[in-house]
Amino acid sequence: MATTQGRNQRNDRLHDAAPTAVTVPAPRTHGETIPAATAGPARYAWAAARIAIGWVFLWAFLDKLFGWGFATPTAKAWINGGSPTTGFLKGTADHTFGGLFNTLAGQPWVDWLFMTGLAGIGTALILGVGMRIAATTGGLLLLMMWAAELPLTTNPFMDEHIVYAIVLAGLTLTGAGTTLGLGTQWAATPLVRRFPILK
Repeated sequence: MATTQGRNQRNDRLHDAAPTAVTVPAPRTHGETIPAATAGPARYAWAAARIAIGWVFLWAFLDKLFGWGFATPTAKAWINGGSPTTGFLKGTADHTFGGLFNTLAGQPWVDWLFMTGLAGIGTALILGVGMRIAATTGGLLLLMMWAAELPLTTNPFMDEHIVYAIVLAGLTLTGAGTTLGLGTQWAATPLVRRFPILK
């Protein structure tokens, strides 16, 4: 009886000392580091921010393309021969870099580059794919728009363009494309596995 009880006590101690299972992330290739994990409700907040900013970019593209009357009148729609860059860039004439941006206003190659950027960045953010390129190009576009408005009238240096650029960086660093997006499936494709910059 005492022997059986002692054996049971030893088994209980061994069971209590047994290590618990730990999930280890899969190793990354090409020397890629694993981003800081975002768990719980925070990942949904980042996903919501990703989709919201993606919609800001995509909506700007659609409104300028079709002239739905929000920021672009129908007569000035791109499909009606209007220039999507002229209105904003011509309005920067008396700003710090007004001369530079005025020469770019209305140039066909600038219009195409701008509209392609809006559509591509917006679509990538909403779907959660190509986040690295979307965040980089989106951040550059936002910084150029910020520079076009210098000096700012409501703040010495900070405005929504800088805030959006910072959020874009955060979206990429936290892997926000994997929540409510196609980031996981996109990362598993042979193309992205070969060229991780496309994540």
